[in-house]
Amino acid sequence: MKKFIIAVLDFFYVPFQKLIDRQTFRYIACGGGNTVLDIVIYFVAYNFILQKQIVHTPLISISPYIAAFIISFLITFPTGFFLMRNVVFTGSSLRGRVQLFRYFMLVVICVFLNYVFIKLFVEVFHFYPTIAKICTTAIVISFSYLTQRNFTFKISQKVKVGQKTE
Repeated sequence: MKKFIIAVLDFFYVPFQKLIDRQTFRYIACGGGNTVLDIVIYFVAYNFILQKQIVHTPLISISPYIAAFIISFLITFPTGFFLMRNVVFTGSSLRGRVQLFRYFMLVVICVFLNYVFIKLFVEVFHFYPTIAKICTTAIVISFSYLTQRNFTFKISQKVKVGQKTE
């Protein structure tokens, strides 16, 4: 599966190779694809699985939009990690469980950053919500890419010097 995804992405990379490097292209494609998957799963879960109804558990009741978020997160978190680890940042020398923990921490931070920046742009700077979301997305995606490249899936200096990565 990994080789197939890489082959497809590398085929579509050719027209963009003068504009961005291969890793950035793969990041945009994988992240974008996972985001689209997230939205589709959220939509299906909210409208058809949960039918816009509150989910009652023995401990708490969960609103349908939060339950749909949980469902989509449970699917797109592992797919996002798989894509980032095996397609985008393939040269990392870190152990898989370390990468997974760091990836989870990053996702939590990104959810928090989305909340903070949207509130900041809408309530303090009085941006329209859609403009606030676009600005927030640009900031969070940039932060996420840099963090994943330099922390979550970090490549050791030995690998950088002695090996060529995909």
